[in-house]
Amino acid sequence: MQEHTTKKHRHKGGGKNFLILPLVFCGLIYGLAALIFYPALSPFFSSVEMMFSDGDKDFSTAYENIFVPLPEDTSLESGENGSDQQIDASDVQYPNYGVCFGQLTIEDCGVHAKLFYGDGNVPLRNGVGIYNGSFIPGYGKTVLVAGHNNTFFNGLKYAQPGQEVKISTSYGNYVYQITSAEVKKASDNTAFDLGAQEENLVMYTCYPFDELGLTEQRYFVYAKYVSGPKIIR
Repeated sequence: MQEHTTKKHRHKGGGKNFLILPLVFCGLIYGLAALIFYPALSPFFSSVEMMFSDGDKDFSTAYENIFVPLPEDTSLESGENGSDQQIDASDVQYPNYGVCFGQLTIEDCGVHAKLFYGDGNVPLRNGVGIYNGSFIPGYGKTVLVAGHNNTFFNGLKYAQPGQEVKISTSYGNYVYQITSAEVKKASDNTAFDLGAQEENLVMYTCYPFDELGLTEQRYFVYAKYVSGPKIIR
């Protein structure tokens, strides 16, 4: 009678596979979720980074600056016939997208911000930016300026009719006077008129002011042109 010996076969690495496969699966799910939701959450992450960073970050090397301040008495104060001055368009260095070309100040609201052409990530981290579908000051059209509610445009909550907004550029200094402020939906296409045939300034930010990231509402501040050289073509 032959004795049969039963051998048990063990699969090498079975325990490791049991641990590795779930980790790989979770990694794939996480990566897929990040690709889907990151675009919607990135503004929130950026706001959190700005609000809770350990120190002030220097983004000065991330953009070009062509702003050379003019003397304070150059068409800056209302009532100095600044609206009668004209400059030729060929004498104006029109800024490229993302370039800092001026300064926006509302003394009564505590707003002091670098002014960029463009409202992308770099401009809004360093100051406020003109929507590139609108115009820079002096062209007699709508100047539409965006800024973050928890940084450079937080002071818009103090905006009142009659307050002055000063915009300084290398080609001229401009003054606007605030006429009104309103809360509107972000999707409201009537909030501003880019086809207006007279110069006006519209500043806006996310609302409420204490919210992080993009919100469903915007706070609009409207101002009329008072003085500053007109660009002729």
